[in-house]
Amino acid sequence: MWWFQQGLSFLPASLVVWSAASFVFSYITAIVLHHVDPLVPYISDTGTIPPERCLFGIMLNISAFLGAATMYVRYKQVYALNPEKSKIIKLNKIGLTLGLISCFGLCIIANFQKSVLYYVHVVGACLTFGVGAIYMLVQTVLSYLMQPEIHSKDVFWIRLTVLLWCSSSIASMFVSSLVLYSGLYGTNLVQKLHWDPEEKGYTAHIISTVSEWSLAFSFLSFFLTYIRDFQKISLRAVVSLHGRTLYNTPQSFVADEQTLLTAGSI
Repeated sequence: MWWFQQGLSFLPASLVVWSAASFVFSYITAIVLHHVDPLVPYISDTGTIPPERCLFGIMLNISAFLGAATMYVRYKQVYALNPEKSKIIKLNKIGLTLGLISCFGLCIIANFQKSVLYYVHVVGACLTFGVGAIYMLVQTVLSYLMQPEIHSKDVFWIRLTVLLWCSSSIASMFVSSLVLYSGLYGTNLVQKLHWDPEEKGYTAHIISTVSEWSLAFSFLSFFLTYIRDFQKISLRAVVSLHGRTLYNTPQSFVADEQTLLTAGSI
C-alpha cells in the first residue's frame, strides 16, 4: 500500500499539490503570453487576464473545497482523540470556524480578480491568509496541548516553525506593500503588470511579491504536516433509509421499515 492510500492522507497531499499547481500553471501561462514579467510577479497578477484568469479561478475554487474537507477531517480527528478535554474541544471548534472562513476567502480571491474589484480581492486575501494564519496558530497550540501523549514533540516544533515562516512573510509583505502604495512611487500601481528594474519602487515591489509567494507556500507547507496524521484516520458515511420505497407512507410504517446502511470508508 502506497503512503497516500493510507487513511485520508491523500486529502492534504491533494490540497498542497493542486494549489501549488494552480499558482504554477497560471504563472507559466501568463509568462508565455507576456502578460506579466518573468521575475516574481504577484500571484494575483498571474490570474488577471484571460485565459490564465479562467484557469486560476477554477483551480482555486477546487483548492477551497479541498481545504474545507481537510480542515473538517482534522477537526473530527482532534475531537475523536480528545473527547473529554473541554479546552481542546473549544479550540478545535474555533479552528474549524477559522479554517472555513479562510477557505471562503480563497473563493473570493478566485472569483473577484485584482484588476476588476481590487478591494473585494484584498478582503479575500485577508480572509485567506490573515484568518488562515490564525488557524495555523490554533492548530499549533492544539499540537502543543496534545504532545507528547497523542503525537511527538517534533510535530509541534515543525508546525511552530512553519507558523513563524508564515508570520514573517505576512509582516514583510505588509510593510513593503505599505511603502510601495504610499504614493511615493506614483499612483495606480495596483493595475501595473510590467516593471522596469530602473523604476522607483521596484525594490519594494520585488520584496512584496517575494513575500507573497513565500506566504503562499508557507501556508501550503503547513498542510504537509497533516499527511502523517491523516494516515491514522478514515471516515464512514451512514445512510438512513426511512422506508423501502420513495412513496409517502404512514408514520407507523416508517419506524418499522427504517434501515441503516454503511457506505464504506470515504
